Amino acid sequence: MNQPKLHSLFESFANITVGLLVSLLGQLLIFPAVGIHASLNQNLGVAGLFTILSAARHYALRRLFTRYPTREAQ
Repeated sequence: MNQPKLHSLFESFANITVGLLVSLLGQLLIFPAVGIHASLNQNLGVAGLFTILSAARHYALRRLFTRYPTREAQ
């Protein structure tokens, strides 16, 4: 079953948003526990960078896996 493009777009934005929030929350909790003291702006910058890298990784893997047909498609 094919996923509508709008649904795919919504899924991608939801995934990126949740990833950004998890990253930021993790940093705010973990960084001070290990002695890293960063401002909110620094934490946002790091979380934003990792979010961009994660989105690029997700896109690259999705494109890689769509190149190869599944057993159902053959």
